[in-house]
Amino acid sequence: MSPSPVDPRRDTALQRALKDIAPGTPIRAAIDDIIRGRTGALIVLAEKDDIDPVLSGGIRIDMEFSPKHVYELAKMDGAIVLDRAAKRIKWANVQLVPDADIPSTETGTRHRSAERTARQVKALVVTVSASRDVVTLYMGETSYQLEPIRSLLIKANQALATLETYRMRLDQVSHRLLSRELAGSATLLDALVVIQRAEMAKRMVAEIERHQIELGDEGRLTEMQLRELSVGIKPDRSAVVRDYMIDTTSEMHRKVLDRLGRLSGERLLRLEDLEVLLGYERDVNPIDTVVEPRGYRVLSRIPGLSQVLVERLVQHFGSISHVLAASPRELSVVSGLGPVRSREVYDSLRRMQEYFSLPQQSQSRQ
Repeated sequence: MSPSPVDPRRDTALQRALKDIAPGTPIRAAIDDIIRGRTGALIVLAEKDDIDPVLSGGIRIDMEFSPKHVYELAKMDGAIVLDRAAKRIKWANVQLVPDADIPSTETGTRHRSAERTARQVKALVVTVSASRDVVTLYMGETSYQLEPIRSLLIKANQALATLETYRMRLDQVSHRLLSRELAGSATLLDALVVIQRAEMAKRMVAEIERHQIELGDEGRLTEMQLRELSVGIKPDRSAVVRDYMIDTTSEMHRKVLDRLGRLSGERLLRLEDLEVLLGYERDVNPIDTVVEPRGYRVLSRIPGLSQVLVERLVQHFGSISHVLAASPRELSVVSGLGPVRSREVYDSLRRMQEYFSLPQQSQSRQ
């Protein structure tokens, strides 16, 4: 299986650059005017000390930025230089003279100068093609061509549909695991499937978020849909890993989450790789291995129970089965609970047990 191409938008510096020129920003308004006018442009965003080594000639302006002024200045042949925050127009009709020995994959003069400038100095360089509606960003060694908004919206909506499917499946397996945790019959397989599905959903959320950055104000509707579909995915993923990993330290928890996020798609589908990630032996049969959760995920579902109190309960009792077996009086010895709060925790756990002991059809009607 050939590896999937890496999305350059994973780079945080490029993400910041995309936010700077996303629809709804003043500089994007200028770029859109230039595209409609078919004049083309070469725009550099940089601080003066950084860009000075590659500037030659031009007109020093130093005026407040406005889309209209940038559009008019783009009618001249040279580059337009803005400050890095795109608050002021510093130069117009300037020639960029980067080091000619810097390698470039571009063929056109404008794009080659842009690529070499971005590689030589700390600058975001934007080219707008005069003959085609193409906008390209150059930053360091990275170049990225903006996608048409219509194309991005189609991709975002397709990804949302996939996320909805992932979320539905995640909710199903998560519900099953929670039911078995409360009954004391959870298996390692139940936990691994939840971790796998949560990671798949998390990756789809990240892909849509990258679309959102580039969509800017054009992605308000998809942003609302994403917010609704992604609620609880990351916390649930973190809690189930912490419930079932062998090493209980916070440092190892962070490492496992990081390694989980770095697994290839192929390895994520192999449950034996997830077993090893949690600290189990590769030959352990997850179907026959009954496991005892610590209780982070169950306790985090109790309304108003802070993460600090969840941590204290787990540390005191060691597992969710011991928490479930405790009386309100026994719960109240945990620092920060007290008689009233311990009774609320006790009652919440009883309601959970009652709910998850109902037949599935009855639960679906509630």
